[in-house]
Amino acid sequence: MKITQLRNATLIVEFGEVRLLVDPMLAAKGQLPTLKYLARRRRNPLVELPDNADEHLQRVTHCLITHCQKGHFDHLDRAAIHWLRAGDIPVLCMAEDADYLRKRRLNVQVLPSQAGGAFFNGSIQAIPCLHGEGWIGRLMAHGYGYFIQIPGEPSLHIAGDTLLTAKVRQCLTELAPEVSVLPAGGACFDIGGEIIMGQADVLAALQLSQGIVIANHLEALDHCPTTRAGLLQAAEKQGLGKQLRVPLDGQTLEFSVQAQQRVAV
Repeated sequence: MKITQLRNATLIVEFGEVRLLVDPMLAAKGQLPTLKYLARRRRNPLVELPDNADEHLQRVTHCLITHCQKGHFDHLDRAAIHWLRAGDIPVLCMAEDADYLRKRRLNVQVLPSQAGGAFFNGSIQAIPCLHGEGWIGRLMAHGYGYFIQIPGEPSLHIAGDTLLTAKVRQCLTELAPEVSVLPAGGACFDIGGEIIMGQADVLAALQLSQGIVIANHLEALDHCPTTRAGLLQAAEKQGLGKQLRVPLDGQTLEFSVQAQQRVAV
């Protein structure tokens, strides 16, 4: 299995002949609105897609969405909608998002709702997300993460945008994914609490997990304060550095069934 970090939550998972694009945000730097109004305003995304993005995108066979409604452009923006439509790329999602995506004339395929539902030649299980608590949570589309098992590949948990909830903890401890992709940016608006995991939550998740944790949602949006360097330093300080991967945009990691990892050239 290969996992390529493109930018923010956008990544590509490769297994067999499948090239699975997750939560595409494909806009150029500065083409999307700011998410912080009381601090220094910066239009999003803060960085361009990596130089090798087109090369990777040309090989995409399917797209997987964790959530996309209520203005969550960092998981599906207009540029991505146009790109998916032009390529007639199958877009996999939960039933809650299907009509929203069909209205955008995308090739929608609804994922099974039951645990262990068929997914290519393996299985997939939806893990509910909590994209913020209290009044701020009521404004968000919470969506789902996914626990994916493909024969001959390491088990994979793509968390989606979520806090470290009981459901996520249960996934990490009971399903024991060999590789987990967790949002680590600590995103928050001008008021209200965090709406995804931040540094402290990722460190707690590392202590729960028996596998490798990949941190993303970093250094691409103006409301995500966690940095790659800060997260890596904190993990090393707690003796958790060997489990953590914090890929740069454009970097590919490769995993075997034992979750042994190397950086692909």
